[in-house]
Amino acid sequence: MRVLKVEDMHCNACVDRITKALTAAELKFSVSLEDKTVSIDGCDHCIKTAIDELDDLGFTAIEE
Repeated sequence: MRVLKVEDMHCNACVDRITKALTAAELKFSVSLEDKTVSIDGCDHCIKTAIDELDDLGFTAIEE
C-alpha cells in the first residue's frame, strides 16, 4: 500500500466523491477521513491515476 496525503479532504461528502472517482478508475484503495489519506494498492501507474483523479476533483494529493 502506498499512501497519498489529501489535506483538503474535510467531510464525508469528500470521501464519497473520492470513492466514486477511484472506483470508476478501477483502483484498489481505502480512504481515511480521520487521517486525510487515500491508500492505493498498486503500481506507479495506479498512483499516477489516483493523483490525476483526485486533481480532477480539486484535491491535492501528495505521496507520503
